[in-house]
Amino acid sequence: MHYSVLLNESIEGLNIRPDGIYVDCTLGYAGHSKEILKRLKSGHLYAFDQDKEAISYADKVLASIGDNYTIIHSNFVNLSEELHKLGVEHVDGILFDLGFSSPQIDNPERGFSFMKDGSLDMRMDQDQSLSAYDVVNKYKESDLVNIFYKYGEEKFSRSIAKNIIKNRPINSTLELVEVIKTSVPYKYEITRHPEREIFQAIRIEVNHELSVLEDVLPQSINILNKGGRISVITFHSLEDRIAKQIFKANSEVNQVFSGLRDEEIPENYKPKLKLINKKPILASEKELLENSRSKSAKLRIVERV
Repeated sequence: MHYSVLLNESIEGLNIRPDGIYVDCTLGYAGHSKEILKRLKSGHLYAFDQDKEAISYADKVLASIGDNYTIIHSNFVNLSEELHKLGVEHVDGILFDLGFSSPQIDNPERGFSFMKDGSLDMRMDQDQSLSAYDVVNKYKESDLVNIFYKYGEEKFSRSIAKNIIKNRPINSTLELVEVIKTSVPYKYEITRHPEREIFQAIRIEVNHELSVLEDVLPQSINILNKGGRISVITFHSLEDRIAKQIFKANSEVNQVFSGLRDEEIPENYKPKLKLINKKPILASEKELLENSRSKSAKLRIVERV
């Protein structure tokens, strides 16, 4: 069963118009997409996903609601390009749910879970060549240290990377967990569970998650109609920091023009966005009781001005 995190808050944040054009950049199992589609009459939904299993499932869900949707089998980094191919230059709202869906985590063969034994995969796009196996078994020690420290913020990155090199080849998720556990002090292992951070770091590397987000958010801002909104749900500090910084930079007047009246500022230098919520929206107590995976979720909403 997939639970869509911050569902009501993110959908309400989009301020959906029945005749608008909306994009769900992370279709997954259609949790958010179906709620968008229910609110559209003459409007249209475009939904991106790389995962064939998710697309197959989501297509059936959406078809039961209406036919005014288009699923695009692509990484959302290609947002502008793929929409342009379909003759779409501007949209009224864009949603990103950067979490992983429960079916992906719960299927051991996908390799996302450190609690079940499975293959070292972690690919969102099953057609891409780079997998977690390649990262774990082929990357240089210095590269592993860098990835673990940068994407996992793991203080024992060096000893974990060293131990991985020593134990190669590592063939499964639980083999990797065992290597991680034996690379850190026992007390740290039972209280901090570093396998969580290491799996996150490898997953980010395999799917280029942060560079993709840095690339797609400016695209999203540029294709938004005036009054259009972006809802972004992040699940760790690295993603949230990127969203926060890009939205902040696009919602402030350049310091060169500080003190000038609005009409005196050249059009190119006026803010593109206004922040709908200055602080991120967090899951309610009710949602946390229903779904513990909502604990780390943060929602930021902005509007094109």
